[in-house]
Amino acid sequence: MSAVSSSGAESTRPAAVIFGCAGETLGAEERAFFAEADPLGFILFRRNCREPGQVRDLVSALRDSVRRDDAPVLVDQEGGRVQRLGPPHWRRRAAWRGFGDMAAEWGIDRAVEAARGNAREIGGEIAELGIDVNCLPLLDVPAPDGHGVIGDRAFSDDPEIVAALGRAVCDGLLSEGVIPVIKHIPGHGRATVDSHSSLPSVDAPERALETDFVPFRALRDMPWAMTAHVVYTAFDAARPATASRIVVERVIRGSIGYGGLLVSDDLCMNALTGGPAARARAALGAGCDVVLHCNGDLGDMRETLRGTRPMSARAMARFRAGAEMAGRAGLPVPAVG
Repeated sequence: MSAVSSSGAESTRPAAVIFGCAGETLGAEERAFFAEADPLGFILFRRNCREPGQVRDLVSALRDSVRRDDAPVLVDQEGGRVQRLGPPHWRRRAAWRGFGDMAAEWGIDRAVEAARGNAREIGGEIAELGIDVNCLPLLDVPAPDGHGVIGDRAFSDDPEIVAALGRAVCDGLLSEGVIPVIKHIPGHGRATVDSHSSLPSVDAPERALETDFVPFRALRDMPWAMTAHVVYTAFDAARPATASRIVVERVIRGSIGYGGLLVSDDLCMNALTGGPAARARAALGAGCDVVLHCNGDLGDMRETLRGTRPMSARAMARFRAGAEMAGRAGLPVPAVG
């Protein structure tokens, strides 16, 4: 039962938060906290991953702590600069920009086939560990003056190529039973600062931003999406997308038409202000279905939990639809009431 105060069917739903953990094993205090908090799921980082047996044991311990076999376990296994599982136990993967370059030189069909195959291999590697959600693909369209935090993580500066290769990656992951997460909706490519460090503000007019929306609109049927901690002054000059009901309702759910599970980017990033609970409340209040808290600090997690609530019935339906898309519908799911 969720530690968030609730009643009736709502009390059977997990809390609308995904947490990290501190190390390679689950400590007793962490285990007790997760059992009481009942987060929707968990995310792993390099600090959590030493070798395959250890990762499988950790994944099992995390799910055991909340007594739900369907609790999603996420990872950022992109390749290139962002790869939580690496040599010697897991293959080093190329940055995705190379597949965009392949499309330009050899044609989109060849690049799509290669991207789908690479994603299938990544999906197979992480599925063997019990990890069932990968925070991939990036659908950001980098601008010439955009910050390097996106850089070669993006497929291309051509939104049609981004859309085609993003679809191929999603197909490859789903074929291995892994849920893809399209990010960073509605687009991080124009940001000139790194949202890990400070809050980017994009002043492009709405008509220019339509280019950024193209890949997200093309993949609006995908099961999960992650928001951008970016201010888009054309829509809301006061709040980043993660915390903006205007952006979530008008742009992400409206213009783009995204209907799946919407998860915030990491609440621990310096683009956001306020304490952990305030950040969680702002993201959920804006319309995110779930918030993501990654640093594994138990004190921060306790405070973040104070700003969350049980998953809504609609969010649980979106979560279940994602499980079905990945062929995981046979696993038990919490009641939506």
